[in-house]
Amino acid sequence: MPTTAYVERVVNLIDPARNVFLNASPDEARAALASGDPDRVRALDGQFALVHKDGITVRMARSIGRPMRYFLAKREAGPCLVIAERIDELHRQLQAEGLDDQFHPSYTRMVPAHHIVEIQLVGCPDPNPTYRRFFTPERNALPPDLDVIGRAYIGALAEACTRWLDRIDPKAPIGVLFSGGIDSGSVFLTLYHLLLQRGEAPTRLKAFTLATPGAADAAQAHRFLDALGLSLFLETIDVALEDLDYRDAIRVVEDYKPLDVQAATMTLALCRGIRARYPDWTYLVDGDGGDENLKDYPIEENPELTIRSVLNNLMLYQEGWGVDAIKHSLTYSGGQSRGHVRSYAPARQMGFQGFSPYTVPSVIEVAEGIPFIELTDWDHERLYALKGEVVRRGIKAVTGFDMPVFEKRRFQRGVVPEERFEQLFPRHEAAYRKAFAALYL
Repeated sequence: MPTTAYVERVVNLIDPARNVFLNASPDEARAALASGDPDRVRALDGQFALVHKDGITVRMARSIGRPMRYFLAKREAGPCLVIAERIDELHRQLQAEGLDDQFHPSYTRMVPAHHIVEIQLVGCPDPNPTYRRFFTPERNALPPDLDVIGRAYIGALAEACTRWLDRIDPKAPIGVLFSGGIDSGSVFLTLYHLLLQRGEAPTRLKAFTLATPGAADAAQAHRFLDALGLSLFLETIDVALEDLDYRDAIRVVEDYKPLDVQAATMTLALCRGIRARYPDWTYLVDGDGGDENLKDYPIEENPELTIRSVLNNLMLYQEGWGVDAIKHSLTYSGGQSRGHVRSYAPARQMGFQGFSPYTVPSVIEVAEGIPFIELTDWDHERLYALKGEVVRRGIKAVTGFDMPVFEKRRFQRGVVPEERFEQLFPRHEAAYRKAFAALYL
């Protein structure tokens, strides 16, 4: 009796050119994933999304700095696995394959950062993927000395930026998405210091700040750079309030979490303004990830969190509750593993190559080594003050600059006057969910 050949199909839409490997070649990175060895994948540093197929086994792995999604569709001949950065890319490919009747955005899956995800393409019923962690930084590895911690943390940031500079055109201009806050400020000063150290023109560098009438960030950015005699590097991108549309940001980031959508609305406006002014600009760098690394979010604003959950759970802000937790979202992953699209997607949408040095494993590893409990004794205010002290001391040790440190303010809050914020953004998540659902009605 004749048998029907079983044919599995994998469509990989991930663009390898968007990977940023800081310590390996693309071939070495692919070989590391092909081995299936978590230790070899852990050795990779940078921002990356990797796929490898071996017979019916497909492995995927990513860092925080680059999103990766997949959809498993059924065909009569065998399963079809489509892999891409975005939900709409998955949808378009399924349409091209004549399989879009199986699609719903909630059926897509996000590869969680710092895990090897392995899928067996064996047909119906589809087995669950397996998850193997490849990145488990050692906690409390550093002494409770803020000078030592700061030097190690900003030293890791500088090393990541150095390796990135080694891999780009030495004459290409570099833009920093800049608010004058701790994270964007430290990234700007580190890059400025490194360019001088390398004998390269610091005039390659610009600090791009988004401004609307009456907003606070532009004034803070001026104060930051004026204090250091570097105001000539500041370039303000002005935008009208009516040009800030959260629905447009939802289309770009494909998510509905209010804080991430609000931040993405501002990042998208800033990237659009830069692109309109500089049609050929390529490289943008941001400070996204600095809050997560130093656990600098107001715990009181999230009823699901306590200071004990924040300090006791490995990489809680980077990964959420973890792949084994009931609260883990298969569609979206968790923490910054989910939320980093607020920075990545707007930059990609406007044709930039983005780099987020605070998200690379080598920098996160130092941050997780900080003895937070010993330094804060479970005190909220001591925790919130910690980031400024660590980064300020680290910048002084690595670059020699006395970095100004201002009171924390979310990006979206610094761009729009407080009295106008609620006119632009709904208060409740339901409105954001509705706008996202409308994309696929």
